[in-house]
Amino acid sequence: MASLQVVLDTNVIVSGLAYPSSVPGKIIQAWRSGALDVVLSDYILDEICRVLPRLSHRHGMTKDEIDDLVDILGFLAEVVEPDSLPEDSVRDLLDVPVLGTLVAGMRLQGVVYLITGDKDLLALSGQYPVLAPSEFWGRHGGF
Repeated sequence: MASLQVVLDTNVIVSGLAYPSSVPGKIIQAWRSGALDVVLSDYILDEICRVLPRLSHRHGMTKDEIDDLVDILGFLAEVVEPDSLPEDSVRDLLDVPVLGTLVAGMRLQGVVYLITGDKDLLALSGQYPVLAPSEFWGRHGGF
């Protein structure tokens, strides 16, 4: 059975790692069990590297452990180069590579959704297949 192809935004991955019983945590577990195939970009992986040290009080990982985790995520995911998009594609310029990852993933890997908690990206749900974690889980949580 083919699994669902999705892009996970940094906030979903970090929340899922920090709070395993949350909806993002359930999404990470679905990925780990093979029910989801995840597409990421080096931009998203680098963002995870920048964000996780700020949450060390929650997860207790060292910098080396964070680097190892990000390396593992890169091996588990399909890593694509984000498509170039106009800067005005999103309200926040930092979201352009994330949206570009979705577009590249749709074109190259058959990605169905970008799952994010980012309000600027969620505002694009009329133009792109962008879902909040709870909405995604409500549709597909019965893996």
